[in-house]
Amino acid sequence: MTYAQGRMRRSPEEQAKNLQTRLKLTDDQTAKVTAIYAAQAKSRDSLMTASNGDRQAAFQAMRPLMQATNDKIKALLTADQAAQFAKYQQEQMERRRQMMNGGGGAPPSPNN
Repeated sequence: MTYAQGRMRRSPEEQAKNLQTRLKLTDDQTAKVTAIYAAQAKSRDSLMTASNGDRQAAFQAMRPLMQATNDKIKALLTADQAAQFAKYQQEQMERRRQMMNGGGGAPPSPNN
């Protein structure tokens, strides 16, 4: 794990392993998802550097990158996996919303 803005960020391998567990990905799917997350991490790091500390600019630039990453992952999934992935994304979005509003809530389970 790496630290980003005071928080721990999972490596591409950890992110893919998480999805493998949640979505029951095949080894082939997991390898492809790892490559997608690795490319995203490289692009994200470049965007952060280019933003010169402007978090708002970085966030705006990352939005299309995150969408493209999710689209690439969805393209690898079966219909059932895609439905589970959409549910997981919704849960993550809600958790981020709560954190931004100071809610915090319960800590994430080890499988997240």
